[in-house]
This record gives sequence, C-alpha cells and structure tokens, in this order.
Amino acid sequence: MLLPVLICTALTGTVAPSAHAHAMTTALTPAVASPSTDAQLDERVNRLAGELRCLVCQNQTIAESSVPLARQLKAEVRTQLAGGASEQQVRDFMARRYGDFILYRPPVTQLTWLLWGGPLLLLLLGGLLLSQQRARARTDTKDDAEALDDDTW
Repeated sequence: MLLPVLICTALTGTVAPSAHAHAMTTALTPAVASPSTDAQLDERVNRLAGELRCLVCQNQTIAESSVPLARQLKAEVRTQLAGGASEQQVRDFMARRYGDFILYRPPVTQLTWLLWGGPLLLLLLGGLLLSQQRARARTDTKDDAEALDDDTW
C-alpha cells in the first residue's frame, strides 16, 4: 500500500504528490467485498461448518454450536476460505490439527473401517442369530409334536 511512496522516496528523495495521495487513499480505504461475494463466502462457510464436529459438544456441528471453540473454528474456516483455500484444503487442515474425529464423515482408513463396516457386520450377525433361533424353534416344535404322537399310542 505504501510501497509506491517508499519507491518514489528512495529513487528521488521526495514524495510525488500523486503517489502520496494514492498511497494514503489506498491505505485508509477499507477493502469492501461485494455483497454477492460475501453471501457466497457465508454459504461456503456454513456448508463446511455443517460438516465439522464441535469438539466440546461432540453431538453438534460447529455451525450449530455456540461455545467459544466452535465460534473460533468457524472463524478459522472463514479466514481460510476467504484466503483462497478450497473446502477440501480446509477439511484436511482441520483433520490434521484435530484428528479425523472433527469430520462428521471421516474417511475410510484402517482405523475407521470398523466404524463404516460395523453396522453392516452387526446387521449380518443379527440376521444369522435370528435364523438360527427360528431353525431351533422349528426343530423344538417338531420334536414336541413327535413326542405327543409317541405318547398317544
């Protein structure tokens, strides 16, 4: 911002009025984002914050939580997205910093395969136990019927 003034001063020993005015105007004028860009950024931040778990609440996303840590994490997401990082880069950063636990949809790895495959395994095990129980009940009913037949003769 003040670079043109410094260069002009270094080369000539004086400050050119136009360079000085431009540098001061640029330095004092805040950068204002267009409303559409701000709305798009808000949408991206909220979408990504909905995918990240609050480390304090653990059953809420950082978008839903109001604890200070969740607000700080959401601010970090906003800062990184505003700085040009992609959503995947922000997810990767958060996972490196806080572990895969922060992700509501953790990747399938050697450590998380049971998390992903566990429900299917339990369903299959339950089905197997149920079918064995039914088969045993049918056998017991058949044995009881045969015993009744034997007793009557």
